[in-house]
Amino acid sequence: MAIKPIDFYNYLANHGINFFTGVPDSLLKEFCLCIDDFIPKDKHIITANEGNAIALAAGYYLAQQSLPLVYMQNSGFGNAINPLLSLCDTDVYAIPMVVMIGWRGAPGVNDEPQHIKQGKVQIELLDSMDIPYEVITKEDEEVAQKISNVIEIAKNDFKPTVLLIKKGTFEKYSKEIQKTDTQHMEREEALEIILESLDDSVIIVSTTGKTSREIFEIREKKGQSHQQDFLTVGSMGHCSSIALGIALSKPYQNVVCIDGDGSMLMHLGSLTSIASLKPNNFRHILMNNGVHESVGGQATAAQNIDLSAIVEALGTNKMFKAETPIELKENTMKFISCDGPSFLEVKICPGSRTNLGRPTIGPTENKANFMRFLKK
Repeated sequence: MAIKPIDFYNYLANHGINFFTGVPDSLLKEFCLCIDDFIPKDKHIITANEGNAIALAAGYYLAQQSLPLVYMQNSGFGNAINPLLSLCDTDVYAIPMVVMIGWRGAPGVNDEPQHIKQGKVQIELLDSMDIPYEVITKEDEEVAQKISNVIEIAKNDFKPTVLLIKKGTFEKYSKEIQKTDTQHMEREEALEIILESLDDSVIIVSTTGKTSREIFEIREKKGQSHQQDFLTVGSMGHCSSIALGIALSKPYQNVVCIDGDGSMLMHLGSLTSIASLKPNNFRHILMNNGVHESVGGQATAAQNIDLSAIVEALGTNKMFKAETPIELKENTMKFISCDGPSFLEVKICPGSRTNLGRPTIGPTENKANFMRFLKK
């Protein structure tokens, strides 16, 4: 029987945990919705990436001498490894915290290809890092004891500990994320306009999540080839660097990176390489809906900052914006034909089709087809 998020929260609160930070995960969505109802905004902070969350929690502990909790999906655990080992480990500063990880791709659980290897080696990673852990499932009858175990080890041994949460652990929480009332386009409509404006020679690298899924389905619907599209199903935040590597190697072909706000924020520093190298053929599109849509619709910092202003300040050659289909059609043509690097921010509304599918070709097949296209 699935665990009530409020019960799980109460177990933590009873041990004095009242500071939460992390990156949203679909397996932990219901728990995070619950936290929002009981924790003020300055004590529940969504960070750009998982490493940021570990460091933020460390700062909280140093100031308050109180145990924080960091949540994440295990696909982002790699971002957290450096601060866990070089900051929090007992061989360095010995900073305790509880890390709550959604275990995507757990052995025996059917999941997407980008989660399989990460899920397979998750336990080995924790063991090799000497991080104690407890695994929690929906059938668990010892949840309170397991939470108590990791908290006591964290406090007594001054080290990070982990709660590894399997799929389906939490039952649905009654609160729904409020959607912003907006007249902006849906992402799929915007992507159709963009793809129609690009010719068959343009190289496309798209970000993880629903953006790549929608691009695949648009191509299928129109009977088009997928060969010019590299669908980055994992590696959130790195699609612009992948696109940059291709652009530098193929200087006479336009390379278009189709990014998301959560993805761009996760590794914002990669923009400095683009700005420094200034490849004439590099094109960066930001699909900005202000939320982490694929994992539940939680807000990103893009709701409060101007990402275009940041890109422009770094020295991008040409800047464009679009909020309507007409603006998008007009500006995509200018965006692709000007001297790069160029940047186009597309304001879209959150949401997608309920029947949105997933690519029917695997990552290795996508790679092989794409590399053949690049050889032409």
